[in-house]
Amino acid sequence: MTVKVSISLTDDQEAYARGLVDSGYYPSLSAVLQRGLDMLRRDHEMRDAEHRSLRSLIDQRRAGRFIDLDEGEAATRALLALKRTLSRFGQ
Repeated sequence: MTVKVSISLTDDQEAYARGLVDSGYYPSLSAVLQRGLDMLRRDHEMRDAEHRSLRSLIDQRRAGRFIDLDEGEAATRALLALKRTLSRFGQ
């Protein structure tokens, strides 16, 4: 279904859209605006999906075991010491 609407564009927007039509990129001003709206929709859908993914990751991390700074630093020092020891033995 197609719906006719009236919109207002700035002079620059209208000139740019007409230039796209005149250059043969789009068959009409309507096609230019439809393409723009499709791109905006896709952009918003991707952003929403990214936000949902990040929210899910944050929720998963919050549900896991918390490691405080001291414990994290101690674990890092232990891993570095193990790596140094293994490198001395050629492993």
